[in-house]
Amino acid sequence: MRWVKALALMGIGGAIYAVIELIWRGHTHWTMALLGGLLFVLIGAINEYIPWRIPLWRQGVIGALIVTWAGLVAGLVLNVWLRLGIWDYSNLPGNFMGQICPQFTAAWALLSIVAVVLDDWLRHWLFGEDRPHYKIWRCT
Repeated sequence: MRWVKALALMGIGGAIYAVIELIWRGHTHWTMALLGGLLFVLIGAINEYIPWRIPLWRQGVIGALIVTWAGLVAGLVLNVWLRLGIWDYSNLPGNFMGQICPQFTAAWALLSIVAVVLDDWLRHWLFGEDRPHYKIWRCT
């Protein structure tokens, strides 16, 4: 059952991310739907597997670090090694090899908070898991 949930959430998250890219950039690449879906599952797992309640903002920071790391790895493979040219942050200040930059890390933090909440509600609606509740600022 865990794999069924993960695949369903991966499909939903990947589709949502592809739509976000289409709206934001006007185009996407199939690998971004795949990466977006995988990251949606990983970000959703933050509050599923960490044994203590952490504030939502910290989950966003953890999600941003996950996405930035994955973006670097994927960018080095897809854009540098395979030369697909899916994205290029070379023109942004603070970028690393044109694959990651602090501006998008900040954006990923906000998007990760949305992903955490959406993942929790999807788990509740689709799989009958507990109704979500959050700590915004403090740990308990």
